[in-house]
Amino acid sequence: MSRADATSNLVLARRILDVSLPLMGSMIGNLVLMLVDRICLARYSSDTLAASGPAVYTAMAIVGFFVAVVGFSRSCVAQAFGRSGHDEAAHQAALGIAVAFVLAAVLMLTAPLLAMIPSLSSRPPALTRLESQFLFGSAFFGAGMTFNMALSSYFNGIGRTRITLIAGLVGQAVGVFMTIGLVFGRFGLPELGMRGSALGTLAGTLAITACYLAYVPATVWASFRRLVFHTGIRVSELAPRLRKGFALGVTAGVANFGNAIFIWVMAGLGATALAANNVNLTVSYLGVIPLLGLGIGCSVLCGNALGRGDFDQVPRIIGVSLAIELAYVVVTAFVQIAMPDVLLGPFGLAGKPPEIHHASVATARVLWTYSLAFTFSMTGQAVLESFGITRFVFGVRFALMWLLSIPTIYVMNQAHVGEPDYLPTAWVIGSSFEAAIGVLYFWRIARAVRHRQNEIVLARAVA
Repeated sequence: MSRADATSNLVLARRILDVSLPLMGSMIGNLVLMLVDRICLARYSSDTLAASGPAVYTAMAIVGFFVAVVGFSRSCVAQAFGRSGHDEAAHQAALGIAVAFVLAAVLMLTAPLLAMIPSLSSRPPALTRLESQFLFGSAFFGAGMTFNMALSSYFNGIGRTRITLIAGLVGQAVGVFMTIGLVFGRFGLPELGMRGSALGTLAGTLAITACYLAYVPATVWASFRRLVFHTGIRVSELAPRLRKGFALGVTAGVANFGNAIFIWVMAGLGATALAANNVNLTVSYLGVIPLLGLGIGCSVLCGNALGRGDFDQVPRIIGVSLAIELAYVVVTAFVQIAMPDVLLGPFGLAGKPPEIHHASVATARVLWTYSLAFTFSMTGQAVLESFGITRFVFGVRFALMWLLSIPTIYVMNQAHVGEPDYLPTAWVIGSSFEAAIGVLYFWRIARAVRHRQNEIVLARAVA
């Protein structure tokens, strides 16, 4: 590598970090809120600990669909900003806000149906009642998250990610305070247990909404009013956007429901494995959630480059982003392998049976395999979104996760019922399939760059 190339890569790395570090900070804040929520439920009672895994993952699967559909707005804004600047980006943001309003309303109307989902399982009634409470509340905080995604997509798409950080930190501070207060009945708030967890998340979500609304420029609202009250939204412009967003929403649903199924399959290994797995699910977030900020930053910069027609810049952006992401994975892997008790301690394992502690530590030491695989699958998906290549993202995720990974893990687990020591092996198998997804995503990116494909541009040109 020449000195000029090294300098250029250094400049690019600074640009990536400038966009991504605030997003990583926001993701870390989300992680803290999630950890506080799960620790509260783990310490509140054994029932809320057992119910928290299925309830949270089921809610994430459903809410994730709506959020992901709206989230495609980020790629549209990023390309519009790279091509034409703020005015076109404001128009794309306004379209995203209009879609978010409708989807948020639909999600709130489904609250009674979501509360019925746990009754379809064979788990004890005491657990399904708690899960129903959380899922009912998830319809409302999910609606807020859906609307927030439209607003954050604008700021992220134009590279103003510090606003995303500010809004996230404010919301997370409110969420932590309200979750602790409402779960345990502190700070003058009522003790609501599982229901308090959902309401605390709702409070934090609304605080984020308030922050975003304070920063959204007048040009975005002017574009929104023009679309809704004057020109209307053209079907030819909206349909391709919804079609691609729907593919991402289904992909998120498939992924999150797959994670929920993974939890239920792990339950077949016995109560010890289920408890150890619920703890490690939260610990695994340490290795993957901050990476999402880098993935979004990479996607935004790739979208800006594609908007300018600069396809040759995309591989360089991806390469530098991966170098930063892998450095983070190395650090977290060291902690997971060398100091698992430091990560597991906050979940009260000292008071749990030795079998749970042993299974939890053994599993924590292999979580790095999932972090490594997730780095490639997550980055690959984010970059493909910036190209507008979303059906391929869905097809690969569905085929490898639902047709191969989950059946394989289920069949193998059936041979190890009642053996919590098999839990780490199940995680490694799941990580292998996640890595295969990443390989296919990167193959598709290479093909798109080589053939100068940009499906967002093509969709708008047809309109």
